Amino acid sequence: MQRLSNTVSYKKLEDKLDYLSLLNASEDLLICISQDERDSLAYTVITKYQTNIFKSDSLTDYTEETFLYKNKPLTRSKFNGNTFYSTIADSTFFASSSKAIVEMVHNKFAQNIELEKFYNTIDITKTASIISTSNTSYIKSFFLEDSIKTNSFTNYSALDIDLNQDEIILNGITKATDSSKSLINIFKNTIPQENLCPNVVPANSDGFMSFTFNNFKDFESNLLKFKASSSNVTTMIFDNINEIGIIYQGSEQAIILNSLDVIATEEALASEQNKTTTYREIPIYNFSTPDLFSKTFSPLVTFNKASKYCLLDNFFVFANDMEVLQNIIANYQNKTTFSERHYFKTIKEQLSDAASLLMVNSASGLENTLSKNFANNSNLKFDDYKASAIQLIYDTNFAHVNGIVKKIKTKARLNSISEELTVKLDKALLNAPQFVTNHVTNQKEIVVQDINNNLYLISNKGKVLWKKQLHGPVLGTIEQIDIYKNGRLQLVFATPHRVYVIDRNGNDVAPFPGKFNDEITQPLSVFDYDKNKNYRLLVTQGKDVLMYNVKAQIVKGFIFKSANNRIISQPKHFRIGRKDYIALKTQNKLYILDRTGRNRVTPKTTNVTFSPEPIYLFQNKFTTTTANGSLMSVDSKGNTATQNLKLSKKHSIVASSKTLVSHSENKLSIKNNTIEIDYGSYSIPKLFYINDKIYVAITDLQSHKVYLYDSRSKLLPNFPVYGNSTIDLNQIDRDRNLEFVVEGEDNTVIIYKIN
Repeated sequence: MQRLSNTVSYKKLEDKLDYLSLLNASEDLLICISQDERDSLAYTVITKYQTNIFKSDSLTDYTEETFLYKNKPLTRSKFNGNTFYSTIADSTFFASSSKAIVEMVHNKFAQNIELEKFYNTIDITKTASIISTSNTSYIKSFFLEDSIKTNSFTNYSALDIDLNQDEIILNGITKATDSSKSLINIFKNTIPQENLCPNVVPANSDGFMSFTFNNFKDFESNLLKFKASSSNVTTMIFDNINEIGIIYQGSEQAIILNSLDVIATEEALASEQNKTTTYREIPIYNFSTPDLFSKTFSPLVTFNKASKYCLLDNFFVFANDMEVLQNIIANYQNKTTFSERHYFKTIKEQLSDAASLLMVNSASGLENTLSKNFANNSNLKFDDYKASAIQLIYDTNFAHVNGIVKKIKTKARLNSISEELTVKLDKALLNAPQFVTNHVTNQKEIVVQDINNNLYLISNKGKVLWKKQLHGPVLGTIEQIDIYKNGRLQLVFATPHRVYVIDRNGNDVAPFPGKFNDEITQPLSVFDYDKNKNYRLLVTQGKDVLMYNVKAQIVKGFIFKSANNRIISQPKHFRIGRKDYIALKTQNKLYILDRTGRNRVTPKTTNVTFSPEPIYLFQNKFTTTTANGSLMSVDSKGNTATQNLKLSKKHSIVASSKTLVSHSENKLSIKNNTIEIDYGSYSIPKLFYINDKIYVAITDLQSHKVYLYDSRSKLLPNFPVYGNSTIDLNQIDRDRNLEFVVEGEDNTVIIYKIN
């Protein structure tokens, strides 16, 4: 939906609401769009008042003056060439492009009870909510049928919007208080029926509209009231019909009648059995009253040229153009209708099977519909939005509203790599994105930080769930803990002067963050010795280590305080048998401690200079590398072994209990398999063990290529792909495919799917 932000209408709205950038509001914002007496649009913002709500200091293009209205102070402000007015009433802040609206705040007027009821139905957890009234004539029409006007369709609507990168989901209600003047009430006292027209509508059409009823006479009576007409249809054609559909195909249309009794409907059409031709063994008949549908069902139907029809099972299809009918017949027989397309099946999951009114757009239909409301916007292209829909389900005296606009990609080939989504952040990324677990859905989400030290949590659909300012860059990898032992997970990590514990809503968990005057020099180590959620948080500061519990209290039983020199790798916890080991190192000493911080193992070696590479437990030995590129391992008795892997001084290793991976210059080794790769500037390799398979990833940061290998050092099909950081690999949703997340451009996060 990014193209909408480039439209003239959007840019005009953005310009009018430019003053929102001055607001320092901590509460929700209510944005109102209304029309004044000259039919000009006015934009109003309402929020809870707080001190210093305007961030106008040091702005050279901002001026303001205060005046009185009924002894109440009003402010006239000018910002970037736009004028707006503001005032405060009952701890509520009002700002508007209209002076009259701001003055109205201090006038007495009757409370709109109905509007208040609708406002109370919105869900504040959604991305946004829209409440509209029948005077919204600036929205021309979101219907395929031009004759259906928004301002005469209903009186009040309240819609919650769930907005992701590739989809917009609408849910809400709509109601008309005047039963005779609003089109929605033609469904009063009717029962929604299952919408079966998609079984007939060709997939290559622009879209369709379907409306249903359980009794035609009741529906007809409501429609006549709306049209203020007393003349009804003197035909039996509709007596056994419970659904009417309109197919839109360019400038042509076709009408569908879904019959509950095909024989009875055929008998009602007995006088119309004048066969004109046959197409694929389907007879096509002439129809003598081409304007019957427009006369009966206007304004829902305006098509008045239905001169031919055919019968497809229980569907009677009427059209004027022979090619349109032939296209419908061919697609019906070939099962290439909307109901057979995966993109329609996908959006149907968000909809009810039975609706009073259903409108479905193809990509071209969506483009045409939006163009009605966004003038001079020829750059709107929606090729990937192959099906979008809105439905209304009438219920007593109101209607439920469901809608979806979804980007649906073509199904990928086996073993192909598809770019699922790209998320653009406000600033460049500071570190590589990683996956974390959503404890509610048990799916994965993305956490990443930008260069302004903002931490983002992003859903696996690309929606930014929250953004939080941190005091410094995150050190290492973010871990997750269950601090309350109730299944809810929190993010835990350190920055140079803070230790954070953050819940899934982006809130700090007391008593964190812990503040440190001295610099934290290694990533936070999180230990859960017995897997009972009694976590220990180990903070490294130079050559000192401090151990805390989740109450931010020093663990007094941990006696290790200081190493002989600066600690150069993150302290690690390992378990061998029933014994716990804490391993850390300085440039010339390897410490292997017990839980209390006492020496458990003393390596039998001297005069070793270590690299800053991590310590791993490989083949039950404490394993790391020396500065000259040798692999050094220590067993639980302190015996030391050194192996010359012929690594350069600038090398990297990663290991699991049975797999060792090393990278040096243009050589990548996985287990005992060594391959030559292009020379480049590579990230550290990452090792993943998923579904009993080993994957090794490495990124050439110079050529922007991500490589993924199996345990035999064989490159997976369709790699490399574009990327600019280390990756995180996992199953992030409910399908069986693996996904990985990586930095794209400097301010973008990319998720790829391995099909």
